Amino acid sequence: MRDYEGVTAFLGEWGPFQRLVFFLLSASIVPNGFTGLSIVFLAGVPEHRCRLPPGANLSREWLNASIPREVQGGREGPSRCRRYRLAALANFSALGLQPGRDVDLSRLEQEKCLDGWEYSRELYRSTIVTEWNLVCDDDWKSPLTASLFFVGVLVGSFISGQLSDKFGRKKVLFATMGVQTGFSFLQVFSTSWEMFSVLFVIVGLGQISNYVAAFVLGTEILGKTVRIIFCTLGVCIFYAFGYMLLPLFAYFIRDWRMLLLALTLPGLLCIPLWWVVPESPRWLISQGRFQEAEIIVRKAAKLNGITAPDVIFDPMELQEMTPQKQQSHTILDLVRTQNIRIVTIMSVMLWMIISVGYFGLSLDTPNLHGDAYVNCFLSAVIEVPAYIIAWLLLRNLPRRYSMAAVLFLGGCVLLFIQLVPANLYILSIILVMLGKFGITASFSMVYVYTAELYPTVVRNMGVGASSMASRLGSILSPYFVYLGAYDRFLPYILMGSLTVLTGILTLFLPESYGTPLPDTIEQMLRVKGFKYRHTSKSTRHSKVDEERPVILKSTAF
Repeated sequence: MRDYEGVTAFLGEWGPFQRLVFFLLSASIVPNGFTGLSIVFLAGVPEHRCRLPPGANLSREWLNASIPREVQGGREGPSRCRRYRLAALANFSALGLQPGRDVDLSRLEQEKCLDGWEYSRELYRSTIVTEWNLVCDDDWKSPLTASLFFVGVLVGSFISGQLSDKFGRKKVLFATMGVQTGFSFLQVFSTSWEMFSVLFVIVGLGQISNYVAAFVLGTEILGKTVRIIFCTLGVCIFYAFGYMLLPLFAYFIRDWRMLLLALTLPGLLCIPLWWVVPESPRWLISQGRFQEAEIIVRKAAKLNGITAPDVIFDPMELQEMTPQKQQSHTILDLVRTQNIRIVTIMSVMLWMIISVGYFGLSLDTPNLHGDAYVNCFLSAVIEVPAYIIAWLLLRNLPRRYSMAAVLFLGGCVLLFIQLVPANLYILSIILVMLGKFGITASFSMVYVYTAELYPTVVRNMGVGASSMASRLGSILSPYFVYLGAYDRFLPYILMGSLTVLTGILTLFLPESYGTPLPDTIEQMLRVKGFKYRHTSKSTRHSKVDEERPVILKSTAF
């Protein structure tokens, strides 16, 4: 009997059909790159100060002195949230007193911005922050907006797999692309922050769902060799390309509503793909729809210029494609033994902290010195070499040391930022980008490493639990950026310290490079530095492991 790979081997690995599927599915990821991080510019916070009412009866001197001075991010400037009490200033102005000479400003009573704020238009014409005054007492709403998007991503991660298993990869892919595009369009007409945020949750749900659907569809249609490149380079680099487009759009469109509309419209370009991108033949076969699967494979053969056999899918021959009934496992199996419990705890910490670092650095680009648009573009560009390096490391070097190396690189350079003199801001930006490089590389490698550590019987649950921890990390990441309002180095100190900590933890994980994938919990590789009770059962399994064939050096995400 032959499996699906053997039945469709006549199609080849890299014909016109495979190239078409590879590039169209990769291209469908591009909108995800700028949708996920669009909040960087949609919720940009420009310089601002208290507005004075038009009828304020103040002399020119008192108008200029009405805002207290304070130190922000190591630099002195006008207060963003306070002003001197207006009634007192009007009294001093009427008496002809001069600020600083006749009146000690440091002893004057202050009040909140009772008449709103004046916003600088140098960087942004408008953002949701200036639209709904998400500053001072309401500044917590800005990071919450980003967190709510990632809440939608978390929910989408739960339901996307179940939906695609039930309704098909293609239907879910295009339906969730429609959700992402449609609700992004509705956001343009938001009348309040609450409305914008609720819609943003739904956009996040659609964004991750179509990402996962495209990822699964590609892995199921493409052959083994191309599948690895699609998962490790194709999807990631096209995502980075979409990320690069974000600052370009934002640079030329400074109004948040028009920017959001411009970012939404490219989603409409995916509509024609419905008639080009096929359904997964593997999924159709799993549903018993052999005829539909055969039609797709015959079209692929015709496009590749290959003559298909008279009978491609023989239901009797495809029995091996039907999963055999196995012992059921639950989420509790991830903590059943000491070894798998330690692996689970370390994997959860690893994924969460890497996610905090990746999204924290991505969301923090407007707070760097220099041009916010250039910094965001550099943050996107640095991901391309990070993905390529990660792919090369996965193919040629041990997982444990490769992961630890990029994590140490990312964490250490972030810790060095606080030592850079204020006038060498270019060096600070270089260090931030090196940190982003290391964390991005680790993010792309952790999928493979985690999948290889868990046994077959709970691998999907193990990666799923780790991925959920990653979503929780992304929800927390905006608040790491928010801490920069109190100390501009604090986000880097926290992210750098946590990243170095995960690099140290990685060294205790077992090495999976070039070893067989474990099938049972007992066959799992041991975490280093812990004592275990050796049993004859584990000894028997270790002997079995020695006899099993070695897997490929690189696997799909």
